[in-house]
Amino acid sequence: MRSLIRGFALTLVILTAFSCISNEKIIYLQNQEGNTAIEDGELISYEIPEYKLQYNDIIDVNIQTVDDLIQLGFNNKPPQMNAQMGNVSAQSGGDIYYMTGYSVDQKGNIRLPIVGNVLVKDKTLEEARVIIEENMRKYVTSDLYVKVKLGGVRYSALGEFRRPGKYVVMQDRMTIFEAIANAGDLTTVAKRDELLLIRQYPEGTKLHRINLLDRQIVESQFYFIQPNDQLYVEPMKVRETGTGENTAQTLALLFSGISAMALILNLIK
Repeated sequence: MRSLIRGFALTLVILTAFSCISNEKIIYLQNQEGNTAIEDGELISYEIPEYKLQYNDIIDVNIQTVDDLIQLGFNNKPPQMNAQMGNVSAQSGGDIYYMTGYSVDQKGNIRLPIVGNVLVKDKTLEEARVIIEENMRKYVTSDLYVKVKLGGVRYSALGEFRRPGKYVVMQDRMTIFEAIANAGDLTTVAKRDELLLIRQYPEGTKLHRINLLDRQIVESQFYFIQPNDQLYVEPMKVRETGTGENTAQTLALLFSGISAMALILNLIK
């Protein structure tokens, strides 16, 4: 019986040695071997690609004349309405302009009152603003102020996040690490070197694999997420073995297993 217990204990010890998750697999932004090192304090320059409107996007179009500005100020929506829209978005993960904004249809148009269809697909927000203003000037002779906005950055976090779900963040741009932090960070067993980014493009959808452990990501085109991005993270193999996420948990499982085995053998005896 002692030899059996020793064999069982040895098996658990070996399993423990290979199941603990090393720091190298969970520390973000490492200078990994084979890549050009990015030192702390080094200035990193990058170009942020401007988002281009796509099918199913919802935009807010705010059009004001001089009379509107004099009567209502720079924002012609009551502050109470803005607060309510923000609260609904934060709670549901939906677009704050779903009820009041304009959806881009399959042909890439939005339909505005009086003006009719305006083609905005594949246009940046600034390009869409210019096109809408040009169309409005056919009907309005006074000075115009046109503002076009998206309802923040909307994205989904799936898999090994501590708080997976659908999120909307009220800002114009957002890094991938801000998105991860907003979803509660990744669990210890998450594969940080193989995050799957599902991104929509005007011509379709592409899947990208991203290594969050590599500091080079700061210089990549995926450092900033875009509206409608989906982030999916798979678990490591340690999840299948049922061992602990760290040494303390694994040792606890080890001693529990040895105790249980000893109890069973004692009962059999």
